[in-house]
Formats: sequence, C-alpha cells, structure tokens
Amino acid sequence: MTNSSPRKHLFSQGIDRYFTDVYKMYKFAFRFFKEAFYPPFHFREMINQCYEIGLKSLPLITLTGFVTGIVFTKQSRPSLAEFGATSWLPSLISIAIVRALGSLVTALICAGKVGSSIGAELGSMRVTEQIEAMEVSAINPFKYLVVTRVIASTITIPVLGLYCGFVALMGSYFSVHKNEATSIVSFFHNGFSTITFLDIYTSLIKSIAFGFTIGIIGCYKGYNAMKGTQGVGIAANQAVVLAMFLVFIEEIVIVQISNWIRYY
Repeated sequence: MTNSSPRKHLFSQGIDRYFTDVYKMYKFAFRFFKEAFYPPFHFREMINQCYEIGLKSLPLITLTGFVTGIVFTKQSRPSLAEFGATSWLPSLISIAIVRALGSLVTALICAGKVGSSIGAELGSMRVTEQIEAMEVSAINPFKYLVVTRVIASTITIPVLGLYCGFVALMGSYFSVHKNEATSIVSFFHNGFSTITFLDIYTSLIKSIAFGFTIGIIGCYKGYNAMKGTQGVGIAANQAVVLAMFLVFIEEIVIVQISNWIRYY
C-alpha cells in the first residue's frame, strides 16, 4: 500500500498536468483568433516570417520532393510490372502525391525545421526576458511574435505543399521517362485523369491545417518556455514532437472525411 500510493499520486499529477496543458493550449489558440483580426497589423514582420519559413525552406523541400517522387516510382514499378500495368504508373503516382505525400511530406519537414526554429527562437526570448521587455515598451509581444508567425506558417506551408507535389511529380516523370520513354504531356495527362477537384481541395485544406498547427504549437511551446536555457531545448523538442503527432491525427481525420464525401 505504501508503494502504490506514491505511484497513484504521480499518475494523478501527470493527468492533471496533461489536461492543464491542453486547456492552456486551447486558450492560447483562442487568444490568437481574438487578436489576429484587430489592429495593429505587423505586415512587415509577417512578410519577414513568410521569407524565413517559406523561401529558406525551398532547397530542402525541393530535394525531398524530388527524391520522394523518384523513390516512390521505383518502388511501385515492379508491383505494376507483374500485372503488365506499368501504364497505370502515372495515375498511381499522381493519386499518391496529390492526395497524401505532397502535403504530408511538406508538413513533416516544416514541423522539424520551422516548428523547432519557432520554439527555440521564442523560447530564448522568453528566458532572456526579451518578451517582458516588449511588454514594458508598450508593444504587444503576442501580436508581434505569435500572430505574425502563425499567419505566415498558415500561408506559406500550403504553397510549399503544392510546390513539393509538383517537384515530386517531376521526379516521377524523369523516372518513368527513363524506363518507358513517356512524354511529359502523356505523363501529366494520364496522371491527372484520375485526380478530382475533391482531391485538390482536400490537399489544400490539409496543408492549411498543417501550417496552422505547426505555427501555433511552435509559438505556444516557445512562448511559455521555462527553466532557463534548458527550457529552450525542451520547447524546441516538444514543438517538433507534438506538431508531428497532431499532423498525423489531422491527416487521418481529414482523409476519413474526404472518403465519406467521395463515396457517399
């Protein structure tokens, strides 16, 4: 009995911390929606964050998307070749990239790169009391630091997702052209013949949800960092892990909803 009591106490504390953290996170997100539509609007900082999140991520997105298209094509060809259905390869690749891989790969890359960067940047500002200094200077730090970054991630990550999908399709085309000598017109015609507007809308909605999630989680963890410089690393790590977890949850939910719409 004496051994089980401390364990129950620790378990109870863990449950309390979890629900308290969830409540604070929803309160943080609600505050974002409350302040995002009221002036002042820091457009210059927002554009700067779009540059930091979007343009600086292009080399990594380009390389990853191109390799994803090539690898997925090479892995899919032997299975289709067994049934003599290699002509279906462009359609298969297009469906996989447009419906899932383009937006999901981009979100996972940005969760690691952007989420950790935002968490570490805001975390370092918190532990060095720069955020408190902004409050003393009559500047709303939440609006200047959080709102601009969340809006920037919500805008740029869908654009990066579309770009990643295009680059992946180009990588797939080069792989298909090398083996079947398929023209680029024929490749994209066969590929997009099975793509519907529902697939495009679903991919866009997923990317917007992913961008908002990555931005709000990174800002929340960094804005509320504690424990000195050690808290900066903890905030960056938690931002990446939690953002990736929520991205997978959103992927499952949105795909399930789109399938209901498609078949019912």
